[in-house]
Amino acid sequence: MSTDYTPPQDPLVILHDDAEILAVDKPAGLLSVPGKGEHLADCLIARVQAVWPQALLVHRLDRDTSGVIVFGLTPHAQRFLSKQFELRATRKTYVARVHGRLTPKMGRVDLPLTVDWPNRPRQRVDHENGKAAITDWRVLRDSAKETRVRLMPQTGRSHQLRVHMLALGHVILGDPLYATGAARDHPRLMLHSEELRIKHPDSGKMMRFRAPAPF
Repeated sequence: MSTDYTPPQDPLVILHDDAEILAVDKPAGLLSVPGKGEHLADCLIARVQAVWPQALLVHRLDRDTSGVIVFGLTPHAQRFLSKQFELRATRKTYVARVHGRLTPKMGRVDLPLTVDWPNRPRQRVDHENGKAAITDWRVLRDSAKETRVRLMPQTGRSHQLRVHMLALGHVILGDPLYATGAARDHPRLMLHSEELRIKHPDSGKMMRFRAPAPF
């Protein structure tokens, strides 16, 4: 990652907190966890732990993706929540703006992914060695130039939504890794984690955390 990392300094936006879990709306441009080097030390979990020292990582979002992310506030909560992600028992919904008119109005991308080693951290479709990756999508509105789409990943591979949209020929606008030309010329990656549904580690009740897309 480049040395020009200048994360936003907005205050934490708390969506929910109780004795077991914390849900936050992460801004675009902020790492979820620290990168390698002092210049990449500022990150969401560090800011969270400044207020909740006991907070534990459960999952993460890409630096350039905004939206809902949850932390465990006890070891039990971390294990319970992590297991849900591992078993694909969570329900995740994203909103994206993609280049061009996406057709048909809904569909599924089922393309295995692996790291593109010569071009890390980029990922790529690999039918021989890739890990299973599935994304459902539904068009919200469109024009000749772009489409606003809801994305429902059924798996959680690195850069999954970004590479799947690229594979469809409709790269996510503002993507610094995968977009080129006019599609790249946007102030941020137009990808937002809009909603996350998980079971609470204490009650087992399904919880719904939501943050509207800022674009």
